[in-house]
Amino acid sequence: MNHRQLSFDLPVRPALGREDFFVSPANAMAVVLLENWRDWSGRKLALIGPKGSGKTHLAHVWAVTSGALILKATDLGDVEIPAVAMGPVVVEDVQDIAGLRPLEEALFHLHNLVLAEGFPLLITADRPAHLWGLSLPDLMSRMQGTQSVNLEQPDDQLLSAVVAKLFADRQLMPSPDVISYLVARMDRSFDAARDLVAAIDREALARKRPVTRKLAAEVLGQSELPDLLDNPG
Repeated sequence: MNHRQLSFDLPVRPALGREDFFVSPANAMAVVLLENWRDWSGRKLALIGPKGSGKTHLAHVWAVTSGALILKATDLGDVEIPAVAMGPVVVEDVQDIAGLRPLEEALFHLHNLVLAEGFPLLITADRPAHLWGLSLPDLMSRMQGTQSVNLEQPDDQLLSAVVAKLFADRQLMPSPDVISYLVARMDRSFDAARDLVAAIDREALARKRPVTRKLAAEVLGQSELPDLLDNPG
């Protein structure tokens, strides 16, 4: 099927293929549900997780598989809902339209039309539906009645893979000891991983230095013992 996708802006170009997505206990259930999308209850699924948890990546993987159009919830006022509803759809970051009545109504109509046409609907958000603060009762009831799956905060295995991927997206390939050093000391969140990799990239460019554990330690505001620097492991 054709992959119908709108343009979006990112500071770096991420790899968004299925082969680039690392499966761990933190996201395994979400991966299984997305791979078995034809069995979704009511043909819809809500993918819930914090910013940077892999929602966008998984949404793109599913869009390739299903031929879905990817929309930001905040862009729903700029599209023709009947036309958009003639195929599978992903609506990202639904929590961002809470209290914006025209956009909530647009999502309500899109939800109903997509399902009436027999197509699947994937929505993403950073928290469960009852915490979005939607003002349209009919939309709230439909969102709360949608099957959902959570992307959990990363375990060591997943965080290591995320950090490695973030470096790879910037065409950087630090040694494994650099990644394990960072994972052991950084804040344990996807946002922290993104910010840290960006900071290390900026510092490496500014100093014209490769990404080493010493540079990583300096960016973290820490220092390593000389024997660790001389004998990384």
